[in-house]
Amino acid sequence: MSGVAVVAHRGASGDFPENTAVAFEEAIRLEVDAIELDVHLTADGELLVIHDPTVDRNSDGTGAVADLSMAQITELDAGSWFDAKFAGARYLTLEGALDLMPSAMVLNVHVKAGDKDREVVVAKTVAQLVRAGLLGTAFVASDEASLAVARRVEPGLRICNLSTQPAETYVERSSAIGCLILQPGNGRTDADLVRRAHENGMTVNPFYADDEGEMRRLIGCGVDGILTNYPKRLQVLLAGLGRAIDRSRPCNCIECS
Repeated sequence: MSGVAVVAHRGASGDFPENTAVAFEEAIRLEVDAIELDVHLTADGELLVIHDPTVDRNSDGTGAVADLSMAQITELDAGSWFDAKFAGARYLTLEGALDLMPSAMVLNVHVKAGDKDREVVVAKTVAQLVRAGLLGTAFVASDEASLAVARRVEPGLRICNLSTQPAETYVERSSAIGCLILQPGNGRTDADLVRRAHENGMTVNPFYADDEGEMRRLIGCGVDGILTNYPKRLQVLLAGLGRAIDRSRPCNCIECS
């Protein structure tokens, strides 16, 4: 049987503060197949690894990322909100996060962009991936408008379409812009979507599944990978099902394409 890729969502974020070094290091220790992380642009034009547009939820600070400098943000405690034992954890720059990663780690880089900053944040993110020599292992996930910018900047970049609506045309629209990976919501993922994606040469890594029942359902649909906040939980399930993790099929790297 072919394998299902374990994709650590914001690192091992179920047990560690998301998008921080400790969350990524745990995912690396677990030898997951891929790691997903999020990128926003700061007020001074730097790339910050964070999911939300503000620092309010997961730090001891407040304010929009777009209104704060990188120096201001990296002074914040990004761990105590999760558990006191992670007090002092800091936000990472994209460069700092990339430096943590093993060279062969597949990276799902979710670029958070809007009309005001799309051109800048996408171009800077792609340029950093190119400088780091990661075009063979990293891909950019974002909305269709941002993916158009990414492909204009670097035509060889792999892309994942997060513009899932309208759902009826998601597979076809994604194929038309050259996607190799789809990331539909888990609730919209069924065997028919997976079949159509595979017929169009795309792999399917739904977002997301943390409980065993949903993991089993998605595996039964034939997905190629699953984003999860609890990568160890998925690894244990896959081992119990007798599915060896196949690192070549889900990755869609240049060497395997």
